[in-house]
Amino acid sequence: SSTLLICLLTASSPKLVPPAFSIPPSDAVDHVNPLIGNGGDSPNGSGGMIPSTAPPFAMTRWVAQSRENYVSVTPYNYTDTRIHGFQGTHQPAIWMGESGQVVIAPGAGVIRTNFEDRGMTFSHDDEVTSASYYSVEMDAIEGGRILAEQSATSRVGHLRFTFIGTRTPYVLVEATRASVLGSSDPNNVTHPEGAILIDPTSKEICGKNPERQDFIIEPVSTPARKWSGYFCVRFDEPFSSWGVAQNGTLSEESTSGGGILLSGYARFSRSLTQVTARVGVSFISIDQARRNLGIEIPDGQSLEDTAKATRTSWADKLGRIKIQGAAKDQKQVFYTSFFHTLQQYPYEQDEYGSYYSGYDDTVHEGISYTGYSNWDIYRAEWAWLILFAPERIPGMVQSMLQDYQEGGWLPMWKNIVETNIMIATHADSLIAEAVLKGITSFDLKTAWEAVHKDATHPPVNDMTTVYADREENVDYEVRAGLSSVYEERGWVAANIHSEAGSRTLDYSYDDYAISVLAKLLDKPAESAFFLNRSLTNPFTIFNTATGFLEARNSSGEWAGQQVGWTEGDMWAYTFDVVQDIPGLIQRRGGNKSFVEFLDEHFDGGHNDHTNEPSHHIPYLYSLAGAASKSQTRVRQIAAENYNATVNGLSGNEDCGQMSAWYLFSALGFYPVNPVSGDYVIGSPFFDSVTLNFPPSPFSNTTHGTSLRISAPNAPTQPYVRSLHTNGVPVTAPLITHSDVVHGGIFEFVMSGAPEKWGNEATI
Repeated sequence: SSTLLICLLTASSPKLVPPAFSIPPSDAVDHVNPLIGNGGDSPNGSGGMIPSTAPPFAMTRWVAQSRENYVSVTPYNYTDTRIHGFQGTHQPAIWMGESGQVVIAPGAGVIRTNFEDRGMTFSHDDEVTSASYYSVEMDAIEGGRILAEQSATSRVGHLRFTFIGTRTPYVLVEATRASVLGSSDPNNVTHPEGAILIDPTSKEICGKNPERQDFIIEPVSTPARKWSGYFCVRFDEPFSSWGVAQNGTLSEESTSGGGILLSGYARFSRSLTQVTARVGVSFISIDQARRNLGIEIPDGQSLEDTAKATRTSWADKLGRIKIQGAAKDQKQVFYTSFFHTLQQYPYEQDEYGSYYSGYDDTVHEGISYTGYSNWDIYRAEWAWLILFAPERIPGMVQSMLQDYQEGGWLPMWKNIVETNIMIATHADSLIAEAVLKGITSFDLKTAWEAVHKDATHPPVNDMTTVYADREENVDYEVRAGLSSVYEERGWVAANIHSEAGSRTLDYSYDDYAISVLAKLLDKPAESAFFLNRSLTNPFTIFNTATGFLEARNSSGEWAGQQVGWTEGDMWAYTFDVVQDIPGLIQRRGGNKSFVEFLDEHFDGGHNDHTNEPSHHIPYLYSLAGAASKSQTRVRQIAAENYNATVNGLSGNEDCGQMSAWYLFSALGFYPVNPVSGDYVIGSPFFDSVTLNFPPSPFSNTTHGTSLRISAPNAPTQPYVRSLHTNGVPVTAPLITHSDVVHGGIFEFVMSGAPEKWGNEATI
């Protein structure tokens, strides 16, 4: 059926998406459940996802507002019982701050501006969630009901409110609120000063909101002082009255206002039963927000037409994978994961040829993206985007190069501007992987210049700044510790910098990525230099007495086994030399000893799939002659960490990486070393999967290649007995990117018991 059946995870029957919002038919989109990953008992125990509506990579996502969001809190949580409005959010992940949001809050009777006062009760029985359409029926505070429906394009929200037996209807447009700083104290707030402009003739309420919660951790040299989120709301019904509200005080008939705790409102005729609002959003100006509105949802376009266009964009992407042999909940997990990988990671920042750059507070021409979490996405999410959104990669890379030109460095974790969150310079890996896989239509000269600077120029005050996680009042972190002992002796000193063990390993991997890029750009001397550093430096922190990688102080002394790690520990990071697994195996005593060490890691409860440093570890068995053990562990991890409920992600989605792990694993292979061009074979989950790749933006064809992964009985038989790629037997548990994108057929023969396939191969 083309009608979406969403499991709302309640005792009642699931609610159907109306047929008018199920066009075009798409089995893939029908199995997206945006509620997956919204639950959890804590910020770190949640997927951090929200049931938002927007097309892939949208500048703004629209979501029902059940709480006020800040770092560690999302705008919607399934456990809440009231809805306080509908928010155009730019919060890219649960552990990042909100920026320049706008909230549209319907109501009836007395105008309520305060967040708590305006909340309306609802039941999940009266809620519909999908990738392109959301609706909920709420209890109006003074009686009656309000039905809210929404869809969106990239830069415009489309909302429709139906008033059923209510008092005088109104819509509140919130520009500014109290902004929570950090995550530890919700009472630690600042008050951004915004603006509201009301034009009753054009039926518009426009304004700006300069809130940007992550400003406290931006580099001091590029503070983005002029940044604001701008909006322009256009209604389809005339106002009966209007006004500006500030800190709870209404100024009737006022058409402008500025300052803190600011909103505008419009009342409508007492007899009105329905009003539609289109909300243009911009990072440039109110005029640009108005232009975006006119371009993306012009006057006269229905909500149904907007939802159809957005659903079509999702169907085009998600429909490229066809699954056979999956139960309904497995299809929900798979297609929701696909949805997550393309949802807002990164998201569009340009607006029809122009973009605002916070690095130099200037509007430029070109394409731009923000919301990069490179420490997370370099592992598998970026490889997934290269396969299924190759048309986006050149613009994404060029955007990073523009960040370098305007701010001086490639981004680490960009949220409007750099935030210094996480460690290392993994843009080096993203760029190298793109070039390795044939995507070169960006400025290669600048790309080399930028990654070379990453690897050879320490940050300012490198010897005197710790660069701790979310440290305030510092400049660009980049490779903090580069000038301590890393360049001379091979490690980052734990007595000078935070997370020193992880930094040593991540910098070494990024050096490997740069060596690959140098080789591709015909720079043999540079390639040899960075390759040597990448293979030597990780083992400068290998403690032969313990068999673990451990952080060291500048003196060379061991800093302690619990010191120096990023979202992991010595167990996870001892396996984190993906560019030289043979070297790691050798130091651990060979294949047999290494496999026993992996067993100890898993059986001892050390594997933490909720954080990214563990994601590649189950695949290392395959590289040590124990492929069947990889197959066992991958299946266990998938079963324990993913399901089709609100608690269906064991850890934060982290900009698509959690889902990318699942997707690659379900197909039967994973990019352990992303810049090697190889995938390590695991265990395909389904009887048959067909991948229809989008056409390359650099080819002369309008059709991409097709790959069928045949694995009969895979749902119940997890072990690989044999593999042929286009008729050629594969004996080692590796395939190449070229094997994948050239298409054809991968034929697995599966077994219910461990097999010897791949086990004799020492990689």
